[in-house]
Amino acid sequence: MSRAFLKNESADDPVVIPARAPLPPGATNYVTPRGLIMLRSELEKLEAERAQAQSNQLDEVERTRHVAELNGRIGALNQRIASAKVVDHQSHSHDQTTDPIVRFGATVSLHSRTTNSADADRRLTIVGVDEANAAQGLIAFTAPIARLLLGRQVGDLISLRTPQGENSLEITSISYGK
Repeated sequence: MSRAFLKNESADDPVVIPARAPLPPGATNYVTPRGLIMLRSELEKLEAERAQAQSNQLDEVERTRHVAELNGRIGALNQRIASAKVVDHQSHSHDQTTDPIVRFGATVSLHSRTTNSADADRRLTIVGVDEANAAQGLIAFTAPIARLLLGRQVGDLISLRTPQGENSLEITSISYGK
């Protein structure tokens, strides 16, 4: 029987720390101001959970393992916060005579020139890896579509390979901030 189905944990068993979203080797950990706030909020919650776990009257082995897991998560989060480089969309200079360029923190509107469905238009915001949430249109700067968009301007076309085939997308607007 797999150990996954057994509740027989001992103090000697290794504590599994859930991995954070990966950054490519050597990549700078860019975050938006909102992303840094989210990371700090997560840290506060984990520290509060650790304080509560340390005072709980749980089984000693269970408490020790839970605190060790929280310490590992807090350590990984502290490393991520320490390596964060905040990119504020307000710092992007936008010359009125030129079109804006897609950079980190940009919200980009795309129109599919390949499909004529209701999904023909999309809005994506390029954010840090810890802030990414595809369902909300927040994509990590390391994502393939983000790499295709970076450095582009309104009117540029990108070609995105999907399981349904090649999709041609036109950048219809670029904005920074809300």
